[in-house]
Amino acid sequence: MTIDWTHFTPVPALTGGALIGLAAVGLMLANGRILGASGLLGGLIPPRAGDWRWRTQAIAGLIVAPFLARLLFDAPSPAIAAGPATLIAGGLLVGFGTRLANGCTSGHGVCGLARLSPRSLAATLAFMAAGFAAVFVVRHGL
Repeated sequence: MTIDWTHFTPVPALTGGALIGLAAVGLMLANGRILGASGLLGGLIPPRAGDWRWRTQAIAGLIVAPFLARLLFDAPSPAIAAGPATLIAGGLLVGFGTRLANGCTSGHGVCGLARLSPRSLAATLAFMAAGFAAVFVVRHGL
């Protein structure tokens, strides 16, 4: 087995992680809220009074950020090697999992672990184990 080192990008990964951490701390300090992507979207459907503006701004930031990175830093465009049916099925499974776990990897993995939440540790371990298993099955089992 050979390792493809072209995917080893520690500086952009550390920079992105630091920015996510700063955004999580900023939201906690500004609004007293935990930054979780599924919670952001879930709070808009149906909209909650007084919450829609900051939630919409955060989601807009998640959408606009990759385009800004591409413009400012000549970041490469991601290559998605899956078809539409696979992406839709994956999205539905992730959505089901975030409802089941009462949060997503950003809420549990970034904010929950930083708060030393045992529930977030269990959820993050389950997310990671499911991801490892899915990659193994897709690459070696199918």
